[in-house]
Amino acid sequence: MKNVTLSLGAQFPDFKKKAVVSIEKGKEFYDLTYEEIRNSGKWMVMFWWPKDFTFVCPTEIAEFNKAYQDFTDRDTVLVGASTDSEFVHAAWRRDHEDLRGLQFPMLADTSKSLATELGILEAEEKIAYRATFIVDPQGIIRWVSLYDLNVGRNVKEVLRVLDALQTDELCPCNWQKGEATLNA
Repeated sequence: MKNVTLSLGAQFPDFKKKAVVSIEKGKEFYDLTYEEIRNSGKWMVMFWWPKDFTFVCPTEIAEFNKAYQDFTDRDTVLVGASTDSEFVHAAWRRDHEDLRGLQFPMLADTSKSLATELGILEAEEKIAYRATFIVDPQGIIRWVSLYDLNVGRNVKEVLRVLDALQTDELCPCNWQKGEATLNA
C-alpha cells in the first residue's frame, strides 16, 4: 500500500498522545488530545521532525519556539511532534540548551499511528518526514508542507501562509500580512 498524505480539505485525525510540556521534575508529561485543541476554537500548526538528538531538527524546533508568540498572536496552537518517545523528548529538552525553554508541547507518536494516518512516514526507517500542517478551527487541513529529511523548513513561510489563510481572501504570490489582497 502506498503512503498517502492527508491533504487539503481533509479532516485532521483525532489523537491522544503523551507530550512533553516541561523539564520540571514531575510536570514533564501531559496527555494531549486533538479534541482539546479543536475545542479551543483556535487554528493549529503541527510540525514534525524525523528524530531527536540530531542536527537539523533542533534548529527548526528552536526557530518555531522563537516565533511562538507570533503563533499565539494569530490565535494558533503550536505543536511539535516526532515518533520518538516522551522520555527521549524529555531527555533531549534537558540536554539541548536551545530546547530547554520550549513553550509548546513535543508530541510523542511512539506507536506511529498518527504519522501513519497522516501519511508522513519515510519508507525505510519509518520516521516522520519534516511535515507541517496548518489546520483551521473546524479541523480542516488548509496547508501541508513536506521536506526532505536533510532540509530544514522556513518558519517565516509557515507564518506567512497562516496569515494568508486567516484573511479568507485571495492573496497574490509573495503576499505579506498588511498588503492588499486581490479582488475577484
